[in-house]
Amino acid sequence: MEFMHQILQQLINGISLGSIYALIALGYTMIYGIIKLINFAHGDIYMVGAYLGFYAITLGIPVLPAILISMAVTSLLGVLVERFAYRPLRHAPRISVLITAIGVSFLLEYVMMAVVSPTPRTFPATISDVSFDVAGLIISGQQLLIMGVTFVLMLILTYIVRSTKIGKAMRAASYDTEAAQLMGINANRIISVTFAIGSALAAVAGVLIGIYYNSIDPLMGLMPGIKAFVAAVFGGIGILPGAVVGGLVLGIVEAFISGFGFSMFRDAAAFAILILVLLLKPAGIFGKNIKEKV
Repeated sequence: MEFMHQILQQLINGISLGSIYALIALGYTMIYGIIKLINFAHGDIYMVGAYLGFYAITLGIPVLPAILISMAVTSLLGVLVERFAYRPLRHAPRISVLITAIGVSFLLEYVMMAVVSPTPRTFPATISDVSFDVAGLIISGQQLLIMGVTFVLMLILTYIVRSTKIGKAMRAASYDTEAAQLMGINANRIISVTFAIGSALAAVAGVLIGIYYNSIDPLMGLMPGIKAFVAAVFGGIGILPGAVVGGLVLGIVEAFISGFGFSMFRDAAAFAILILVLLLKPAGIFGKNIKEKV
């Protein structure tokens, strides 16, 4: 009975952590789905979002408005990165764009270090130390906030992609950008919107992780960014439900590894999952094996 209780407790912990990975992974997979770009700067957008939320909350702004401010500013940052770093290389070799993405990642990290200093910051206490006991399972206020905000954002994103004009244009561009342009869709606008939405989701994840772990620093986006990429690959990069499932699975795996006393292997688990997926099903759980254009 005690063993089953511990399993359920770690499952709750894993879902809350996996929700963070899912939010970041959605940005990865949306951008890849449209322009086939692995945006390694995405984890640093998440870091910038965390700092924006930190300063907003420090100024006395409540949590939800602070999240909205962070989303708005990082959306603009994502659009600017796409416009000035990636768009000029739209038709360049893949390796050039990949190197540029890595360069943008380092640029954001070191600019933030210069602006805010490399010293980790303690996130302001936004939610009282409250927890709920449900049949012996402990759910903290931070976990409820993370799961609640993530669930609402998933519903909003699903509605945008499935039921709005811009969402239909995004889906059309993801299938064939050139054909979408011939049908009158403004590809540049759609790509900018995709970067804006993906960056906003990453910003939410940054603020929530600051609330959850109570600490942020300019290099905090590196490992979560890589793990979110693993989550996107696991689910099938370019597929939105796959990113969500991949993030949740990765969070649950990490929670179980940490919860049963093997926390030193927590980060290694993400890379082990990546290797297994690439060996057994390279297209991901929801992906289909197709030949990539050279």
